[in-house]
Amino acid sequence: MSASRQNRRDFLKTSAVAAAAASTPFWFSLEGARAFSGANERPRMGCIGVGDRWKAVGRNAFEFADCLAVCDVDRNHAEESQKIAQEARAKKGVETKVDLFEDYRKILDNKDIDVVTIVTPDHWHSKIAIEAMQAGKDVYCEKPLTLTIHEGKQIIKVLNETKRVFQVGTQQRSEMGSRFLTAAGLVHDGRIGKVKKVQCAIGGAPTSDAIPEVPVPEGLNWDLWLGQTPVVPFRFQEVEKYKYGKSRCHYEFRWWYEYSGGKMTDWGAHHVDVAQWAIGMDDTGPLSVEGTAKHPVEFKDGFPTQSDRYNAASEFYVTCKFPKDIEVVIRHDTENGITFEGTEGTFFVSRGKLTGEAVDSLKKKPLPEEILKKLTKGRIPRENDGNAHMRNFFDCVVDRSMPRSDVWSHHRAMTTCHLANIAIRTGTKLEWDAKAEQITNDKLANSMLQREQRKGFEINVTV
Repeated sequence: MSASRQNRRDFLKTSAVAAAAASTPFWFSLEGARAFSGANERPRMGCIGVGDRWKAVGRNAFEFADCLAVCDVDRNHAEESQKIAQEARAKKGVETKVDLFEDYRKILDNKDIDVVTIVTPDHWHSKIAIEAMQAGKDVYCEKPLTLTIHEGKQIIKVLNETKRVFQVGTQQRSEMGSRFLTAAGLVHDGRIGKVKKVQCAIGGAPTSDAIPEVPVPEGLNWDLWLGQTPVVPFRFQEVEKYKYGKSRCHYEFRWWYEYSGGKMTDWGAHHVDVAQWAIGMDDTGPLSVEGTAKHPVEFKDGFPTQSDRYNAASEFYVTCKFPKDIEVVIRHDTENGITFEGTEGTFFVSRGKLTGEAVDSLKKKPLPEEILKKLTKGRIPRENDGNAHMRNFFDCVVDRSMPRSDVWSHHRAMTTCHLANIAIRTGTKLEWDAKAEQITNDKLANSMLQREQRKGFEINVTV
């Protein structure tokens, strides 16, 4: 049994008191719970990465914590978020001062900060999260948590050492009208018999022509934004339908393998996570992964041959073979959502839909509460709680239990997504040893489990 799996189980055992206390008022003091400095004290929060996505994440967190500082390498984002955080503090009747930083380490150095939110581009998630845990902070980090499989192993090692509370921003486990939780419950309760196939439709990615080099915008620390990735020119092209145009940063970073993994790690981090959660494979991985894809540029030895345009796959069809003869497909076409196919039925789930005969059966035969408790680690979210995921994180901050979107299961889901990208980049069918976490049949592909990191931005954790 792997160390990461064992530690996950130990965490669940030792946090049993948390499940029993799930109905306890939020700031009630529990033995072993997190202590704050006053009877009415709320956790104090630092926000690292405060672009558009943070506006939802930050506002959700403001319900439970007081923001002391914000940080972003884009000065415009930082100043806007500072105003938002100050307004939130004012509404709570507390001092409105919120510090503003460009360097995230300033937030980690602040001993008054208990928790951090990390809403940066993907290539910064792991390093900041690791250093935050080492600095004694609890962490809420947006998905996908990692840029490589190796980074996931590094995060788990530090999490096991520091015992911090860590919630990943895969909100489908908590929100969306509990549709995905219900879907996982249907599978666990055997409502479609033995699962044979799960299809995750996550949509395609955009392409681009050559994007011109332009001067770095005022207020953006481009070198710090690049972080662990190679130094390259800033590129930008104004396009009317794109809020920020086509570029290497802001939302468009997702379509460059240097910083992300395209739709495979964007929406795959949501749907593949739910698929493995539902089929009971969130503490293991696939046996093999293979697929085909269409990329905006040509690839050689797994890497793009052009650097002036998007390079993440725009179309793809990937097949992942799991134990128990289960096949998980990740595809760009068909309606966004997940289709579960079993020996006794099929149903479909998305953020706005849950349909199929198994779903209809719930009217006469609701899911057993014990199944939903098992899936949610003892805390079943209220069906229409739009802030259930962040609420779960802060509940766990207090009683030191494991959040619904734990790092161990997220690492396994992201491993599938990363393997899918390696398979379509190399054109190779990959054989995967989930216990050793190694590709066993291709040296080039196996070398892509981690990446060289730019000097000064390395993650210094040996696994």
